[in-house]
Amino acid sequence: MRARTNGIEMHCTVDGAGPWLVMSHSLACNVHMWDPQVPELAQRYKVLRFDTRGHGETDAPPGPYTLDMLADDVKGLFDHLGIRECHWVGLSMGGMIGQTFALKYPGVFRSIALCDTTSAYPEGAAALWEGRVKVATEQGMEPLVPPTLERWFTEGFRKAQPEKVATIADMIRATPVPGYAGCCAALPKINSTARLKEIACPALVVCGEQDMGTPLAMSQAIHAAMPGSELVVIPNAAHISNLEQPEAFTAALGRFLARVAS
Repeated sequence: MRARTNGIEMHCTVDGAGPWLVMSHSLACNVHMWDPQVPELAQRYKVLRFDTRGHGETDAPPGPYTLDMLADDVKGLFDHLGIRECHWVGLSMGGMIGQTFALKYPGVFRSIALCDTTSAYPEGAAALWEGRVKVATEQGMEPLVPPTLERWFTEGFRKAQPEKVATIADMIRATPVPGYAGCCAALPKINSTARLKEIACPALVVCGEQDMGTPLAMSQAIHAAMPGSELVVIPNAAHISNLEQPEAFTAALGRFLARVAS
């Protein structure tokens, strides 16, 4: 399905029936990042997945992008689909978009799950992102594939599940350079920790125990800033915890949604 929103065409998929559940993927991934979760969740929810601006089958105009822009893309998609309220699940970049949206458009989210993400980066992080953009713009996405996979998955998983890792590698190398660069300009600017208490809906914070991209301390900071939130640490998982430990991730998310959606 395609929808015109905020000056671009977005690609999205809808599965199942019930309350809306929206799933937002990581940088350099696409809707298929959530494939392990959808079959079970679609039994109880109407699951919307979308390719973020610059990713997958969504348009990739030149950047830079901002988190406000990415949140406005989502608002336009919701308006197109008639979504007035939903549950939100965002991992990494998807968690940052979720925080931005919740603060900009309060009252839409019935719950929010912030997974392997951050509400702020340390000073100097922008230089790291600029370095990745330089590589992508000068050499394409291919040189970014190996170091990204090393950050995203534990060594044990990379060795034991090469086919699953290869699927993500293909997502990374297929990400349009303008889209990757545009989002890399937006992400290091997130600085929402002090405002997270304004997000009134129930919140789940999930982090892979061995996440190097957004370490556990970042999830603990989000948890501390959101009174009443729940923190779940996924053992034997790094950054893309929903793929490395799909059963544990889906179970934790399912328990949370069952509690807050009833």
